[in-house]
Amino acid sequence: MIDGSQTAGRFVDRHSAGRQLAEALEPRISSQDTVILALPRGGVPVAHEVARRLGAPLDVLLVRKLGVPWQPELAFGAIATGNVVVFNEGHMTALGIGEDVVRETIKRERHELERRESLYRNESQPIDLTGTTVVVVDDGIATGSTVRAALESLEARGVERRIVACPVAAEETVRALREEADEVICLRTPVSFTAVGMWYKDFTPVSDHEVRQLLETRTKGAA
Repeated sequence: MIDGSQTAGRFVDRHSAGRQLAEALEPRISSQDTVILALPRGGVPVAHEVARRLGAPLDVLLVRKLGVPWQPELAFGAIATGNVVVFNEGHMTALGIGEDVVRETIKRERHELERRESLYRNESQPIDLTGTTVVVVDDGIATGSTVRAALESLEARGVERRIVACPVAAEETVRALREEADEVICLRTPVSFTAVGMWYKDFTPVSDHEVRQLLETRTKGAA
């Protein structure tokens, strides 16, 4: 794990953070067998910069956070393509999340996951990951539920090595992810994390249009 200074300043924006992350990744992996997988939507601009610097193919890994209804930014779990469901048992117990909430939230988020899958891929097939090193990229990691779902969804796709990379993440989350990924590369691990957006000067929401545009740009550039 690369542990950045906990007192370092905020990133300018996702693209700037992606360039810094790419610089940290470049000496540690080979681009020949590496695929960059972005977690939409916020992870796509970051991953785009990483893929461009490394000369690696870029694809999306569709994951949806299961947010607590009365506190949507807090996840009690996540789902991913392939009917993967991961729960944060601690949050579910502490907040009294019942079966009805779980069922309705999964139903809603699965519908959105399928919508994005169709929109972003535009009928194209996912990249074959057999025997590859996969770098899962997001713009930041709070509880880690979405990343854990992403890692679990890769287990059946023949991936040889799984790396998690992000500009900023909660310190305790990074420690936990090191038990599930082959490597975790994170530039900032502040003790007082609060929220991902607090570590960016510009945290403008990423649109579906921007995601498609970045994916298409990278596909043409890698062709």
